[in-house]
Amino acid sequence: MAQCVQSVQEFIQDSFVPLVAALCSEEAERLTRRNNLSFAELVRPFCRLTSEVHMRDPNNQLHIIKNLKIAVNNIITHPPQPGAIRKLLHDVVSVSQPAEGLVANVITAGDYDLNISATTPWFESYRECFLQSMPASDHEFLNHYVACMLVVSSSEPDPVEQFLKLSQEQHRIQHSSEYSYPKWFIPNTLKYYVLLHDVSTGEEQRADSIYEEMKQRYGTQGCYLLKINSRVSNRGADEQIPDPWSQYLQKSTIQNQDSYEDYTVVSNKNTDHLISDGIDNEIKDGLSNNFKTHPLQLDHPSGSLDSTDYMKASTSLQDSKKSNSGTPHGACLTLTDHDRIRQFIQEFTFRGLLPHIEKTIRQLNDQLISRKGLSRSLFTATKKWFSGSKVPEKSINELKNTSGLLYPPEAPELQIRKMADLCFLVQHYELAYSCYHTAKKDFLNDQAMLYAAGALEMAAVSAFLQPGAPRPYPAHYMETAIQTYRDICKNMVLAERCVLLSAEILKSQSKYSEAAALLIRLTSEDSDLRSALLLEQAAHCFINMKSPMVRKFAFHMILAGHRFSKAGQKKHALRCYCQAMQVYKGKGWSLAEDHINFTIGRQSFTLRQLDNAVSAFRHILINDSKQPPAQQGAFLREYLYVYKNATQLSPDGPLPQLPLPYINSSATRVFFGHDRRPAEGEKQAATHVSLDQEYDSESSQQWKELEEQVVSVINKGTIPPNFQPTQFCLNRYSDNSKFPLAVVEEPITVEVSFRNPLKVPLLLTDLSLLWKFQPKDFSAKHDGETKGQGTCDEDMVGTEAIAEFLINSEETKVARLKLFPHQTGELHILGVVYNLGSVQGAVSLDGIDPSIGLQAGKFVSNGLSVRGRQDLEIQGPRLNNTKEEKTSIKYGPDRRLDPIITEEMPLLEVFFINFPTGLLCGEIRKAYVEFVNVSKCPLTALKVVSKHPEFFTFGGNTAVLTPLSPSASENCSAYKTVVTDPTSVRTALLSSASSADFGVGTGGSPEVIQVPLPDAVLLPGASVQLPMWLRGPDEEGVHEINFLFYYESIKKHSKMCHRVLRHTAVICTSRSLHIRATVCRSNALGDEEGRGDNMLLFVDVENINTSETGVKEFHIVQVSSNSKHWKLQKSVNISGDKDTKLASRERAKLCFKAVRCKNSEENYTFADIVFGNEQIISSASPCADFFFQSLSSEYKRTHVQSHTHASQRAVKQSFDEIVRLIQRCSEVDLNIVILWKAYVVEDSKQLILEGQHHIALNTIGKEAFSFPQKQELPETVLLKFFRPENTPVPARPTPEQLSNLIKTSLHYPESFNHSFHQKSLCLVPVTLLLSNCSQAVVDVMIDLRHKPTSSEALEIHGSFTWLGQTQYKLQLKGQEVYSLQLKACFVHTGVYNLGTPRVFAKLVDQVTLFETSQQNSMPALIIINNI
Repeated sequence: MAQCVQSVQEFIQDSFVPLVAALCSEEAERLTRRNNLSFAELVRPFCRLTSEVHMRDPNNQLHIIKNLKIAVNNIITHPPQPGAIRKLLHDVVSVSQPAEGLVANVITAGDYDLNISATTPWFESYRECFLQSMPASDHEFLNHYVACMLVVSSSEPDPVEQFLKLSQEQHRIQHSSEYSYPKWFIPNTLKYYVLLHDVSTGEEQRADSIYEEMKQRYGTQGCYLLKINSRVSNRGADEQIPDPWSQYLQKSTIQNQDSYEDYTVVSNKNTDHLISDGIDNEIKDGLSNNFKTHPLQLDHPSGSLDSTDYMKASTSLQDSKKSNSGTPHGACLTLTDHDRIRQFIQEFTFRGLLPHIEKTIRQLNDQLISRKGLSRSLFTATKKWFSGSKVPEKSINELKNTSGLLYPPEAPELQIRKMADLCFLVQHYELAYSCYHTAKKDFLNDQAMLYAAGALEMAAVSAFLQPGAPRPYPAHYMETAIQTYRDICKNMVLAERCVLLSAEILKSQSKYSEAAALLIRLTSEDSDLRSALLLEQAAHCFINMKSPMVRKFAFHMILAGHRFSKAGQKKHALRCYCQAMQVYKGKGWSLAEDHINFTIGRQSFTLRQLDNAVSAFRHILINDSKQPPAQQGAFLREYLYVYKNATQLSPDGPLPQLPLPYINSSATRVFFGHDRRPAEGEKQAATHVSLDQEYDSESSQQWKELEEQVVSVINKGTIPPNFQPTQFCLNRYSDNSKFPLAVVEEPITVEVSFRNPLKVPLLLTDLSLLWKFQPKDFSAKHDGETKGQGTCDEDMVGTEAIAEFLINSEETKVARLKLFPHQTGELHILGVVYNLGSVQGAVSLDGIDPSIGLQAGKFVSNGLSVRGRQDLEIQGPRLNNTKEEKTSIKYGPDRRLDPIITEEMPLLEVFFINFPTGLLCGEIRKAYVEFVNVSKCPLTALKVVSKHPEFFTFGGNTAVLTPLSPSASENCSAYKTVVTDPTSVRTALLSSASSADFGVGTGGSPEVIQVPLPDAVLLPGASVQLPMWLRGPDEEGVHEINFLFYYESIKKHSKMCHRVLRHTAVICTSRSLHIRATVCRSNALGDEEGRGDNMLLFVDVENINTSETGVKEFHIVQVSSNSKHWKLQKSVNISGDKDTKLASRERAKLCFKAVRCKNSEENYTFADIVFGNEQIISSASPCADFFFQSLSSEYKRTHVQSHTHASQRAVKQSFDEIVRLIQRCSEVDLNIVILWKAYVVEDSKQLILEGQHHIALNTIGKEAFSFPQKQELPETVLLKFFRPENTPVPARPTPEQLSNLIKTSLHYPESFNHSFHQKSLCLVPVTLLLSNCSQAVVDVMIDLRHKPTSSEALEIHGSFTWLGQTQYKLQLKGQEVYSLQLKACFVHTGVYNLGTPRVFAKLVDQVTLFETSQQNSMPALIIINNI
C-alpha cells in the first residue's frame, strides 16, 4: 500500500471515536450561521483534545487516554441512501488528484527506474469518508451516539423552557418507535446543556443569570456557557484571523467543478448491499432541524442512479458550491472565541462525557458479573477465562446461514459487546479485547454470524492496538470476519471496512504480500470505484516489498486503471495506465504496450489532453506492431481523428511531426541535373548518372581518378586546392562532407525512402519537400545575403508535389521529389510535408490481401487525413582519424541536403550513333558522336578522358589530309586506302608520320584526348557530329569502358570551374587472331644498298576464333612496320597466293626482311607490305592512331615494370652508359601492324569486318605476342618470411648481351678442286668479315688455334689447319665492318667446317669486363675435291 500521512494507530483511533449528537434551537442555529457555520461545524476543528485524559477502569486502575478525538454531529433521522453515498464518494475521489509539481518517488528495481507517487491522498480521502459515513447498525455500537448536546441561545425569551423542549425532542427521537435512526448507545443518554451567548449583541448579565439557573437545575457538570461572536463587524478588516474550518468543509463540499464533466454513473443491479461508497456523516449537518431528510437523501428512493438524475444533483451541488466557495468562515469570531470553543470541548469531555462513559462501563461490568454469577469483575477474570484450553472453533463452512438472528437490546451478549465498544472508544484496548473475545464465543455458540464477525473484527484490531503488543495480530480473525461478512451476511460494506483496517495493519508489519492478497480478494463487479482503489493499493503493496514485484505492480495498476475508467474516474484511470506504462515500455511486451497506449490516448482525449493523446497514439503506430490488420486500421483512424482535433485547436501553429510512414533518412539520395534521355533509334544517349543505378564504390573511385587526371592536365600537372570532384548522385556512401554544387534552373531530385510498418496501406497526398533558401550573388565581390523562408516564395525555388502516393502494407517505397532553383544562393532541404490518410475499405475481412490491385489514382481515401511534416535528419559518418576521435564518438557533417546553387553553366549532351556492342578482338569500326549544348551558355575546352585510350580515336591531324579513295567506299572501310600496282606486291611502300600528329609524345597524358570541335566552341543549342573509330580490345570478354567528357564555360565562375559527363560503353569482344613474332640477324652482312645491317622477321599467325561467331575466314591483307630505325623491305613468302587465308584453328607463318632506315630521330617510318589489291595507308587515321595509342600503353606497361629498378641503376652513372651501349646491340625497335579482313555470315548476308593487331619487337631472338601472355600462378604457394635486403643489383650486362657485340661472317668458295697428286697441301683463301654492331669502340681478339672439343665433330668434318698469323688483336669503331684475309690448309679431300675461329670482344678502356666469346655463325662447310 501507498504511504499514508497518519500512522496505523492514529488512523484506527480516528476512525472510531465517541459520537455526540447536537440539537440546537432555531435561535442558536441563527447565531452560528452568522459565521456561515452550523453548530456542529463550528466546534469540529476543536474536537481533538490537546492534553492527556485520565479515567478509571472497573478494577479502579488509572487509565490514560492520549490524543482523544470526539465527533459532534447534528441529529439526522434517516440513513443516507446508497446511491447518494456512491455519487458523493465518487466526487471525493475525483477532486483528490496528485498535487501539481509533486516530486515523484523514484523506485529502482532491477532494470526499472519507476517514478511512482509515494502517497495516494484520494484513497485516504475515500477511506476516511467511507468509515465516517457508515450507517449505524444493531450488531455493534461503535457509531451509536453516546451523548447529546442541547444548544440554546441566551437571547431567547425563555431559554430554560427551550432546553426542556429540546430534551423532550431528544427523548422522543431516541425512544419513540417512529424513529429508527440514529442509534443511541444506552437508554440513559448523557444530555449536556449549552447556553450560546452572542457577545456582540447579547446582554452578558442575562446570560450569566440564566447560566446560574442552569447550574442549579442541571449541576455544574452538565451545563456550559459558551460565548461567541466577540468580533465586531466594523473592526479593521485587515486583521487576519486563521480559518481552521476550511480543511474540514472541503471534504463535505466538492469544489472541483471539472469532476462533473465526464461523469457517467454505472447502474448496478445488485444495489441492496451496495453501500460501498460513502461520505462522512458530518456533511451538510447544518441544513435545518428538519430531521425527516438526510443531506444524502435523493428525491427518488431508487438505489441506482441514472445519468440525468445525477446531472440534476450535481448542478444543484455546484450551485451550492458556488455560493459557499467564496464565503469566509468564522467572520465574527476572534482568537479568544477559538480558545473558548476549545475550552468548551475540553470541559464537556472532562466533566461530562468521560465520567459518563466511566460510569456506564462500571454499570455494564456489574450487570454482567451479576447476571453471569461471577465472583469477580470481568476484568480480573479475563486470565482465567482465556488461559485454559480453547474451545475448537467451527469453520465458516460448517455454520448455518444465521445472519438474520437478532438479539434483544437487553441481551447479555450485547451488553458485553456494548462494554467492549465503550472500552475501545476510550482506548482501553486490553479490556476491549477481553470483552470482544468473550462476545465472539457467545455469538459463535449461538451461530449469530453477523455479531460474531463484528466481534472477531474488533478483537483483531484491539489485539493489534494493545500497548506493548502482548499478543501477535490475529490475522485469521480478520480473515474469518471478512469471509463471514461477504459470503454469509452479504454485507460488502462491513467486509470492506475489515479489509481497509486489516490491510493497513499488515502494511505496518511489512506483510505486503498478505495485504495485497486481502485487497485483491475484495474486488468484485458490484463496485468499480472500490475495486479500482483496492487494486491500486495492492499494486503499491507489490512495489513496496523487500524485493519489489515490478510486473505485478504494473499488472494490477492496469486493472485498477480499467476499473477507474468504468467508474468514470478518467483522470485516475489515466494516471494508473501511465504509471504501469513505465514497466511495459521497451521490454518487448508489444501487445500490452499497444493496449496501454491506446487506453492512455482515449482517456487523454476524453480529458481534452490532446497532446498526450497524440503522443500515445503515435507510440502505437511507430512501434513494430504485432496487431492484426483490422486493429492497426482502427488505431490509425483513432490517431488521425485525435490529430485532426489537436491541429484544429491551433490552425496557425507550426506543422506537427507525423510518425508515419517511417523515413530512412540515411538512405536519402540527392540527384543534381535533368533525367537521362532515352535512346532514339540508332542514337544512344550517354549513360551518365541516374537514380536507377546502384552505387559502386570502385566505379565511383575510377570516375574520381579520371576527373582528377583531366583537371591535372588542364592545370599543367597540378590539381587546384579548391578542386571538388563532381558528384551527381549523393547517398550514404558518397563523400558528403562538402556542400554540393547545383546549377540554377537545373532540377534537384531528392529520393526519400518511405517504409510503412503497418499491415494496412497508407495514402500520402500533396507530398512535397520542405526547404529554406538564402539568396546569394556569387558573382559579386561581397556576397549580399538575404534570408527567405522557403514555404511561400515560388520565385526562388519551384517545388514539385506528388498528388497521391500509396504505400501498401509493410512496403518500402521511394518517392522522388523535385526542386527547381531559380536563383543563386544556399538551399537547405529540411524535410517532407504531406497529408497522411488511410485508404477506405483497406482492411479486408475475408483474408484477401487488401493491397492487391490498388493502383495510383484508383483508390479512395476515407476522408480522414492530417497535414504534417517529417524532418530529414541525416547523421554523418563517424570520425576516426585523430586519437581523440577514436576514443570518443564523434560524427562528421553530412551536407547532401544543403546544396549551393551556382550561376548558369553550359550543359552538354552526347549521343552515340551506330555504336557497336560486339566486336572481334582488334576489329576496327567507325561510329559517330554527336555533341549537343542544351544550355544557354557556350561551352569550350571539350576533352574526353578514359582509362582505355587505345579503344577509340577521333582521328589525328592527318585524317583531313588523306583524300577518300574511290575504292574505299566499296566495302565501307574504316581505313584510308589506295589501289596498289600489281607489280609492287610484297615490296614495301614507304610513308612517314610524326607521333606529335597523333598526340603521342607531346608530354600530356595519353588518356586525355582533345575533342576536335570546329572553332573549339559549341554555342548554345548547337550540335556537332564527329567520326569516332573504335578498336576491339585484345582480350576477349565483356569490357566496361568509361568515357569522361570534360568541358568548361567560356565565362569563369568562382564556385564551379568545369562540368563533366559520364558514359560507360559495354563491349563484348570475341577471339580473332593470335600472332607471335621473332626477329633474328641475317647472316648476310651486306644488303642491296651495301649496308651491313639486316634482319629476318618471322610472323606466326593463328586463327583462334571459334566458328560460333559466324566468322568464315580471316585474310591477312597487309603487314606494316613502323619504327624510327627499321623498316620492312620485302616479303620472303614462298607461297604464290596473294594473301593468306586462315579458316578456324588454322595457322600460317610469314617471313619478312627488315633493314635499317635513314629517317631522322623524330619521324616514324611506315612500311606497308600489301597482300591484296588495296594499300591501307598505315601512317594515316585510324591505323596510325591505334598504333600510337598501343605504343604508349605498351610503353606505360614496360615503364611501370622497369621503374622499380630505376633507383638502383642510378648508382653508377658512368658504368650505366656503357651497359646501355652493350644492351643496344641486342635491342631492336620494330613495331609490326598486321591488318586483316574477316568474312562473316550473319542473317544469310556476308559482311566484311576489318581490324589490326600490333606487335612490339624489342629484343633480337625473343618472341613477342600480339597480346601479353598471362603467367599462370601455381595453385598453392608456401608462405615465406623474408626481409627484403636493399643491396643494389649489379649493373652488369648479361653474357648474352656481350656476345652480340661483333657479328662475324666467312666468305669462301663452297667447293674447291685441288690435285693432291701434284701438291700434297691444299691452300684455300678465306675472308673473315667482322661487323661492330654497337656504337662504341670495341677491342676484338681472334683466335684461329681453337680445336673442336668433341670427337664427334672431328669424325664428321675432319681436321684442317689455318696457316699464317693465328691470333689477331683489332680495334673496331662503332658500326665498322673489317675484312681479314686468312688461309686454310687441307691435306686430303672431304667436307670441312671452317667456322672454327673464336672471336672475343670487349669495350675499350673497360678493365673490369673480360673479353666475351661472340656468337658463332652457322656451320661454314667447304668441300675439297681431288682432280
